Amino acid sequence: MDTDAQLTERDPSPTPDQGPEQGSRSARFPGWAAGLRHRPVTLLALCLAFVLLLSAFIAQPFLIPSSSMENTLQIGDRVLVNKLAYRFGGAPARGDVVVFDGTGSFVHREQGENPVTGLLRGAGAALGLARPDETDYVKRVIGIGGDHVTCCDKRGRIEVNGEPVNEAYLHPGDAPSSVDFDIVVPEGRLWVMGDHRARSSDSRDHLGQPGGGTVPVDEVIGRADLITWPVSRWRTLGAPRAFDRIPAAAGPRG
Repeated sequence: MDTDAQLTERDPSPTPDQGPEQGSRSARFPGWAAGLRHRPVTLLALCLAFVLLLSAFIAQPFLIPSSSMENTLQIGDRVLVNKLAYRFGGAPARGDVVVFDGTGSFVHREQGENPVTGLLRGAGAALGLARPDETDYVKRVIGIGGDHVTCCDKRGRIEVNGEPVNEAYLHPGDAPSSVDFDIVVPEGRLWVMGDHRARSSDSRDHLGQPGGGTVPVDEVIGRADLITWPVSRWRTLGAPRAFDRIPAAAGPRG
């Protein structure tokens, strides 16, 4: 037998694409090459998990589903909700735009939803890609615990602790309220209203219900600090100057 032919058959030279080291590594670790192929999927899963954790505990994008906050917020806007704003001793202030769970204050019935559908919708909402839960609301804080909030004075303005509020943020053409009310906000609760008063279902619509239309501070998810989408509407949402002259509430806060 030809010795040169024997050597060629038994010990082929490594191809340019597969050196001796790579060939032996693939043979010893058959899952190694497959792991490389699946690495992008793993990285994507890790990134998604990180974003969901960030959304759950620090900041969450929130899709605006209605016109109740126009023109401040428009349908389809994405706002960034700061979940740490009130986490370490802070409290909602007059003028803040907040997102809250209205269960027990604005919603007094069970919300039935398929568990799988609810999970998918919740994940989409956490990423700002889907409508939020039907029990989640975005409104502006008008009165905090202890405040005496009334409507309306002789010029049609809302008063807080006897001081009229000049609400420049209202939707053009809207009156401060078409409903008269007079309420002292209980401690630990908020009186909230939409900026588009003619199209907002807010504290005024729940006056005769438990809590008198006020929302527990504990149910506030966070403060809307920034419009992130669309890019043309990118801006921060600071507290308006309308509440600068409001005096402290009488009683425990006075």
